[in-house]
Amino acid sequence: MNYETTIDASTAHPHADGEPQGPASTRRLWIIGALIAAALVGVWFLMHRGDTTAAGEGQAAQAQVVTVVVPGTTTIARNITASGTIAARREMPVGVAGEGGQIVQVLVDAGDWVKAGQVLAVIDRSVQSQQIASQSANVEVAAADARLAQANLDRALKLVERGFISKADVDRLTATRDAAAARVRVARASLGELGARAARLNIVAPAAGLVLTRAAEPGQIVSPGTGVLFSMARDGQMEMQARLSEGDLAQLAVGAIAQVTPVGSAQTWTGQVWQLSPTIDQTSREGIARIALAYDNALRPGGFATANLTAGTVTAPLLPESAILSDEKGSYVYVIDSDDKAVRRPVKTGEVSARGIAVIEGLSGRERVVLRAGGFLNPGDKVRPVVQK
Repeated sequence: MNYETTIDASTAHPHADGEPQGPASTRRLWIIGALIAAALVGVWFLMHRGDTTAAGEGQAAQAQVVTVVVPGTTTIARNITASGTIAARREMPVGVAGEGGQIVQVLVDAGDWVKAGQVLAVIDRSVQSQQIASQSANVEVAAADARLAQANLDRALKLVERGFISKADVDRLTATRDAAAARVRVARASLGELGARAARLNIVAPAAGLVLTRAAEPGQIVSPGTGVLFSMARDGQMEMQARLSEGDLAQLAVGAIAQVTPVGSAQTWTGQVWQLSPTIDQTSREGIARIALAYDNALRPGGFATANLTAGTVTAPLLPESAILSDEKGSYVYVIDSDDKAVRRPVKTGEVSARGIAVIEGLSGRERVVLRAGGFLNPGDKVRPVVQK
């Protein structure tokens, strides 16, 4: 039996180096290449590991050093500064109470202290004096008529007992006596009226106090329509009328302490708010706080002054001005978080004093707040915080 054999050329001829080519040989080449590549990567990593560490240390070294502070909380007096004028606490205008006339004498001047009822000026009363004298004579005439009427009645009563005068005559004499007595009372009342009118020609102080202004001079003709001749401060009490905005006025209460300094004076007077304006001016949107002041000759009504009022206290973190930044979005600070990164924190500021600025909203006082150089930071910047002691 004959067999025919077919031989594949790829298996029949050997490779040039004496080794046959096949699937097993190709797989072996791939494995050898992978091992060589892994070895090269390992060698590169070992060679550059020091450079990577140095780069990390360099980046840390480039982090900005910032000074931070943990402010805590402080009890701060809330102060309000206002301006206004000095005035009499109770100003009393004094004018002509009577019919007026010509002033013949002025007895006081501005700056004098007077008592209640003290005469300030005297108006000519020559005509009134003559009227009083005439009426006094009328009183005497009426009194004489009354005495005569009484005597006639007494005689008539004696004659009635004897039957010489009728009862009707007695009644007529009694009426005459009563009419005469009434005329006496009328005359005396008229005399009293003239005396009261003459007394009103004296311009007197309505209460004890300090004379502030004088607008009366001897020879001047005055009448009830003349206006104010003297102005007085009752008991010499003064006040400052401080003008405040609606918001500031709402923070004050009656009894608040104020330090008042007149313009041009280095001296400060301590006063107390005794009245807050119940209304707000619709134009200026301001109200008035009236601050009571004790009398002092350096406090001149009409003068300008400034007042520093204490409107209670507030407990809040206190920061220096350098720590608080602002832009179109409002005031803010930079707070350093646990990863030493800068975080922008919006805040609301309150009282400003020589010790710093109170932060009434946005901080609890336990944060690390950037004290300076906040303007060079951006949110998320890595920093090296140094706590100020």
